[in-house]
Amino acid sequence: MEFVDYYKILGVSKNASTEEIKKAYRKLARKLHPDLNPNDKTAHKKFQEVNEANEVLGDPDKRKKYDKYGKDWQHAEEFEKARQSQQRRSYSGDDSFGGSFSEGDFSDFFNSMFGGGGTRSRTKYKGQDYNAELEISLQEAAVTHKKVVTVNGKNIRITIPAGVENGQKIKLKGYGGQGSNGGPSGDLYITFVIPNDSRFKRLGNDLYITEEIDLYTAMLGGEKIINTLNGKIKLKIAPETQNGTKIRLKGKGFPIYKKENQFGDLYVTWLIKLPTNLTEKQKELFRKLSES
Repeated sequence: MEFVDYYKILGVSKNASTEEIKKAYRKLARKLHPDLNPNDKTAHKKFQEVNEANEVLGDPDKRKKYDKYGKDWQHAEEFEKARQSQQRRSYSGDDSFGGSFSEGDFSDFFNSMFGGGGTRSRTKYKGQDYNAELEISLQEAAVTHKKVVTVNGKNIRITIPAGVENGQKIKLKGYGGQGSNGGPSGDLYITFVIPNDSRFKRLGNDLYITEEIDLYTAMLGGEKIINTLNGKIKLKIAPETQNGTKIRLKGKGFPIYKKENQFGDLYVTWLIKLPTNLTEKQKELFRKLSES
């Protein structure tokens, strides 16, 4: 297995902060995403490398192992256990490795332990877990739907349940790295990223919107059609409605995760828009009203 410089792939220094690594990953992921480069095999390969680099350097524990053990970082724990075991045998006079076991020997140790011809150990080891981010809109998160994600060259079709939240993580068992010595594959963890919506504000399972009404409707009452996530509805506006009045529409909010036919509420705040560019006649009418 050749050494892969994850820092070079992301274009950051070895002293880069977690935030710098995350920023570099997102910039490259957007640029190289398969959806934007459907016929560019080179871009696909680089996208996979960027994902792999982020999976390692974006995790403080994995990054520490990578910095210390390089290409063999995934088996760092096995190396440490073997070294401790060798030290115990040395102290007891049974040095079966035939001398000191320094950190410089760990590549040879891994070769013998994981397929390099040695027969000392056939322990099965689980493969590496993968982490990926998936960006979806608020509207997409409101309905159960299927989506194809590409992780390390594999197209994986997943079902996204309605009601997922920003930052929520799901686990796909067996979609990570391949195991060693016949061990099980690792798992894939997908974190959902849901950008702020220009119209709806989401708090838990409730949605909040602001709707404009004119002064005359606010004073005299009337109706207004508004858009919800589930279509248009007509609302009645009571006479003398005050600016900032909030109404609650029960069950018109966001679907509750994995609870069929259960929804949060929608809160509508009325914003009264004052008339502009009044004629002199209209201004005179307002003066009369103010005097009455």
